[in-house]
Amino acid sequence: MSIFTKIINGDLPAYKVAENDDFLAFLDINPNTKGHTLCIPKKEVDKIFDLDEDTYNALMTFSRKVALALRKTVECKRIGMSVIGLEVPHVHVHLIPLHKMEDTRFDKKVSLFEEEFKKLAKEIQDNFEA
Repeated sequence: MSIFTKIINGDLPAYKVAENDDFLAFLDINPNTKGHTLCIPKKEVDKIFDLDEDTYNALMTFSRKVALALRKTVECKRIGMSVIGLEVPHVHVHLIPLHKMEDTRFDKKVSLFEEEFKKLAKEIQDNFEA
């Protein structure tokens, strides 16, 4: 069972920003930039191209809606998207508010306090249109 499945099941906490029956979005707790969000299917699948086509397309649609809410919430030049998937064996789309190219590097991180995470998650939720 992946760490993301544990979050889905409520066994681990997360700063949730959007959710429906099939997908969940939450703030990355080790973000590249403020607002770095992960979008995941609730069904545990390791690799994105192993998703069935309908689930893959629905994940992209869900991720787009989250990105639009994120763009309304966090000032940035654009929202970047990355799918790497080596660190957790569960499909996840990274949505990263970008200010400069270095923000795409996963070895550069920012720190936020718990209250900042909570406030940011609520603001993104408020901007999310299902």
